[in-house]
Amino acid sequence: MQTPPHRDRAVDALRAVAILGVVLGHWLVTALVADTRTQPHPTLRTASPLHYLPALAPVSWAFQTLAVFFLVGGHVATLGYRSARARGTGYPRWLRARLTRLFRPVAAVLALWTVTATALLLTGADPDTVRTLVKLALSPLWFLLVFALLTAATPLLTRLSPLWPLAVVLHVDLLRFGLGAPSWLGWLNLPAGWLVPYTLGAAWTRGELDRRRAGWILLICGATATAALVAWAGYPASMVGVPGAAVSNLNPPTLAAVTFGLAQCGLALLLRERLRRAMCRPLAWAAVALVNLSAMTIFLWHQTALMATTAMGLFAGRVPGLHTLPDDLGWVAARLAWLPVFALALTVCWAAFRTCEQGGGRRRSRVVRAHRPGTSPAPDPKVGA
Repeated sequence: MQTPPHRDRAVDALRAVAILGVVLGHWLVTALVADTRTQPHPTLRTASPLHYLPALAPVSWAFQTLAVFFLVGGHVATLGYRSARARGTGYPRWLRARLTRLFRPVAAVLALWTVTATALLLTGADPDTVRTLVKLALSPLWFLLVFALLTAATPLLTRLSPLWPLAVVLHVDLLRFGLGAPSWLGWLNLPAGWLVPYTLGAAWTRGELDRRRAGWILLICGATATAALVAWAGYPASMVGVPGAAVSNLNPPTLAAVTFGLAQCGLALLLRERLRRAMCRPLAWAAVALVNLSAMTIFLWHQTALMATTAMGLFAGRVPGLHTLPDDLGWVAARLAWLPVFALALTVCWAAFRTCEQGGGRRRSRVVRAHRPGTSPAPDPKVGA
């Protein structure tokens, strides 16, 4: 099956970059510190090198790419809804198809971790350790719930200006941090914060972001606002959550996270033409196609891959980069060396569970046909497509 000539391959490339950015970011900043004094069941707790080495905060700027994912999701969802209406497809059928693709792979994750958690508790594992593992494994699901909510609201968001949800985030932070409002108020930013890049995606569909000037405005204004918020308003420099920190930019999203996302979206828009040219190379396009076909599998199982590697490593004791405290650059070097092992473990998860996402053998044969000589791979638009 050949790629349709009108397909914007830059969209697929941006989605792949966003997914891989999240995966690498989690692998780099998530540590499971083991206390082997509690043998035969060592306890595990989460820690982050960003807590002990705050100078590494710029690492989070490179790998916290969720805003790009919501940008692409908003663009493709509104484009798809417009196309469905033109074909005469009703909203219920369109939404059912999209949510089915989104949540189909979730059942396998829930089933495996239900069995795993039960087995660990029955064999005497520390309940706090089990809670830590399950929380990490299922943490990607919060994203899916927010994405599903915005997807369901797509018909109402096709004309919404990003300034409205941005104003909500601004006022919530002002009330929370400036006027002492209850901290729970911050959770209003969970949908509002990600609605900003999502509605930017809708503006992209409307053709309002076609000029390079739009990308430059988002990049410069977003970066300037973020720098000012970090330097003078007391927001954390890290764009991911740090265990033990008083304020997290991500849980729930803060104004700094949203303005940072605007800068990322601007950069993504500026890179579109270069990505389109790069996707003309068969090898690059094949790699992007594979990531897009397995986007949900990669996203849902990458934390499980990390934890499986960490658990297997316990047989060798406290292994640097896996179970030790992430408090020096030696840990960082060791963790970098473990990344290929995490990738191998994720590949095993992908091989075992990809059919849950691709819907069985038909999807597989379709991809095989797409890689035959003379054709280009045409990834089915999974998440956000």
